[in-house]
Amino acid sequence: MGHYGRVAAVRASRESKARRAGRSAGRALHRPFTGAARGLRRATHAHGAGESGLAKLIELHAVNSAGDMMITVALASTVFFSVPTHEARGRVALYLAVTMAPFALLAPVIGPLLDRVPHGRRAAMAGSMLARAVLAVMMSGAVAGGGLELYPAALGVLVSSKAYGVVRSAVVPRLLPPRISLVKANSRVTLSGLLATGVAAPIGAGLELIGPSWPLYGAFAVFVGGTFLSFSLPHKVDSGKGETRARLASRDAAAGPLRGPRKPGLRTVGPSVLHGLQANAALRSLSGFLTFFLAFLLRVHPLGGLDPAVSLGLVAVAAGAGNALGTALGAWLKARAPEAIIAAMLGLALGVTVVAALFYAVLAIVVVTAAAATAGLCQALAKLSLDAMIQRDVPEAVRTSAFARSETALQMSWVVGGAIGISLPLFGILGMAVAAGLVGLGAALAVRGLLGAARRGGRAAPRVV
Repeated sequence: MGHYGRVAAVRASRESKARRAGRSAGRALHRPFTGAARGLRRATHAHGAGESGLAKLIELHAVNSAGDMMITVALASTVFFSVPTHEARGRVALYLAVTMAPFALLAPVIGPLLDRVPHGRRAAMAGSMLARAVLAVMMSGAVAGGGLELYPAALGVLVSSKAYGVVRSAVVPRLLPPRISLVKANSRVTLSGLLATGVAAPIGAGLELIGPSWPLYGAFAVFVGGTFLSFSLPHKVDSGKGETRARLASRDAAAGPLRGPRKPGLRTVGPSVLHGLQANAALRSLSGFLTFFLAFLLRVHPLGGLDPAVSLGLVAVAAGAGNALGTALGAWLKARAPEAIIAAMLGLALGVTVVAALFYAVLAIVVVTAAAATAGLCQALAKLSLDAMIQRDVPEAVRTSAFARSETALQMSWVVGGAIGISLPLFGILGMAVAAGLVGLGAALAVRGLLGAARRGGRAAPRVV
């Protein structure tokens, strides 16, 4: 081999080593992402969730939550953070008034509409995603100025989001694997949403640095993907054989047997669901109250001399951690008495808010973060237990509408709590006392009935909790 041959061989050897090193580096960089993807897939597909189609719903809900969070980031920067406190209160009050519309429409309009089209649940989910994608683009032009034209689009986003939530609640029982209970299934779905929210929030904040419209562009891309993903759900999601409407009150139940056979309604299945709904309404109103009261209180009176943004972030992290813990506990608990779980959550929330009111003056930073974390935990675990009770006690023929109406009642409770929080003077002790009063009212209405139902064993079925 001549001189040039040896040089070519050396060069080829070096290039081969460089290619091998590049491939090794590529595999090393690629491995964490593929490993994480495989790990997530194993988690979402575990215990038969992949075969039943529940894993697809878990993934869809993660996409939904990520898109909603990006829109929230865009609206928060416009409605709340960009203006002085007194002006922000007016804007948030207007926004809260707007949010009441989808909740007021949900049960009497959206619920029955969804009942009439049970064979189009996948299309309904896809429609809610596509509607939010279009509205996000429409809002992108108005978000910088924060004008009134922003609010009709925000209303449309909320209506679409709540419609998706109702359909999702009705779909979960149809995708329930034999080895997973309803509480665990709902926990998995909710936890995927929390994780997606945690990922989407910093992404949305980063997009916000580019421009106020960019989080909405991100939401558009996410919701377009969710539109297509909705149709990947199994066809059994669209099965609606034998379904009818549910009612919160039943005239037939009160009329007695002389009026003929009773039609299914929430009151015909026993008191557990109604007491569970009362308790959850109290906890949801607590969440709405703390969200808005603390948002304004900490702008004016930060915790421990911290920066207002740091104080708000601390409380938000505490609430999110509590919510995640409640969701995780829902997947772990083996109890077969959801009534007892809800009663315990009411007791815990009442105790913490009373302590917060008593010790706010001396331990504000501790009691406020504890109250936020407790509200998140109790709301999450109590809602999972209520879902289990609806699955157990409400006949399948009316279960879709029952989920719609219970969700409406809970969201309206959140709005009422938020309205109280906005209107209240910004005194910490007063706020914590009002929070304790909201929970105490729920405890007075529901705890006795819940504990009585728990002692009787409810109407337990083997696959509920």
